[in-house]
Amino acid sequence: MITKETFAQLAENGLWKQNPGVVQLLGLCPLLAISNNVVNALSLGLATVFVMMMSSFAVSSARNFVPHEIRIPVFILIIAALVTIIDLVFNAFAHPLYLVLGIFIPLITTNCIVLARADAYASKNHPLHSAIDGVLMGLGLTLVLVVLGGIREIAGQGTLLSGIDLALGPAAKGWIITVLPDYKGFLLAILPPGAFIGLGLLIAGRNWLDMRAKRRAHLQARQAAAQTSAA
Repeated sequence: MITKETFAQLAENGLWKQNPGVVQLLGLCPLLAISNNVVNALSLGLATVFVMMMSSFAVSSARNFVPHEIRIPVFILIIAALVTIIDLVFNAFAHPLYLVLGIFIPLITTNCIVLARADAYASKNHPLHSAIDGVLMGLGLTLVLVVLGGIREIAGQGTLLSGIDLALGPAAKGWIITVLPDYKGFLLAILPPGAFIGLGLLIAGRNWLDMRAKRRAHLQARQAAAQTSAA
């Protein structure tokens, strides 16, 4: 059974304190390559969430049966099996999107976020805790992917949800949101340099918010100490 405090700590680590995308800076290849729009970013992010959740649960469940010397090959084998399932599901039910995501679905197998979390956390903790940690770490990466994809898509094309018909069929084409009408586009935003610039801005914004929160907490602690000494 997971306690409220444990869940809150895992959520804080996955979504903010140890966010894989803007703090640990792991898995930058798919993060930068696929984040050219929201649909691609969200699709790859959710695939990664599934793989991280299931691989963390499987690794944690098998941790007492796998010799320490061969743990990494075994972890990779588990992750590869799960990625194969995701790859086949995308190919069967969202083939146009599967063609767009291309090699980046199989590359989840070698994504250092998945393997690092399996070795650093899942191999040492309870299966339920490990599965929740995997989900929250994956959601932290997905959040960065979607925000970065949204920024790049708006700046590059002036739209949101472009390409959603690839995932949900032609009927979803009307869901595309035109944020900037008659926008001519900004090519740099959807090219690799735009990904680096956008990620840099997200990292800077996250660090600024973190420093601001620390300064506020420090100021409140000083004020509380001053009031205590005055009393």
